[in-house]
Amino acid sequence: MPYETILTEIRGRVGLVTLNRPQAMNALNHQLMTELMDALEAFDRDNAVGAMVITGNERVFAAGADIKEMAGKSAQEMTAADHVAVFGRIRSVEKPVIAAVSGWALGGGCEIALACDMIVASETAKFGQPEITIGVIPGAGGTQRLTRAVGKALAMEMILNNRTLTAQEALQYGLVNRVAPASDYLNEALQLAEEIASRAPLAVRAAKKMINAAYELPLSEGLAAEKQAFYNLFDTADQKEGMQAFVEKRQPRWSGK
Repeated sequence: MPYETILTEIRGRVGLVTLNRPQAMNALNHQLMTELMDALEAFDRDNAVGAMVITGNERVFAAGADIKEMAGKSAQEMTAADHVAVFGRIRSVEKPVIAAVSGWALGGGCEIALACDMIVASETAKFGQPEITIGVIPGAGGTQRLTRAVGKALAMEMILNNRTLTAQEALQYGLVNRVAPASDYLNEALQLAEEIASRAPLAVRAAKKMINAAYELPLSEGLAAEKQAFYNLFDTADQKEGMQAFVEKRQPRWSGK
């Protein structure tokens, strides 16, 4: 379907979504977020796609929510409209999603990156949650995911005092997977996504689900869920193919079944 605020394409087995409101520094209005999630969910249903990448442009990933869209709203109006709910749909995507971030990733832009499974940053990337400067707090996962990613002390400083992390700082604190030159960060993200997309599809999705569960379940429950997911994969054709290929010393041919 045609989109107005994003661009989509498939490269190999990777679905690429490019945020495309350059005149507004990719500010995240409701239309963009809805289109983004529709595209991710379409890729999630597409058997030709094994992983996804979200990116912006070299100058900015996304500079935050569209303040003009909500500046005059009341608490009741914000609750009724519940624009933040669309961010929660990212959690329902079963295939891996990688954020390729260059330039500014602020506010909601940082929260989109945090909601992805991995982040590849360009050397110019800067991450921040500046909501405190306009009288609010992060509302789409920033206080929760950022704290889990970098720890309480740094999250407090970033959210309460508008500290911004450079790409190298983000790498040091475990927020991003790798840093690449601005000329190559998107290729790095696409290569990483292509490598993951070449793995056993059902195992990749199960692994993602279990890793995310580690942040939400007590250890005993997480271990039980992991064990059951491991056992369940023994009813798949890919498990039979993967282990037989290992025994026969050849590359496996995954069917996703």
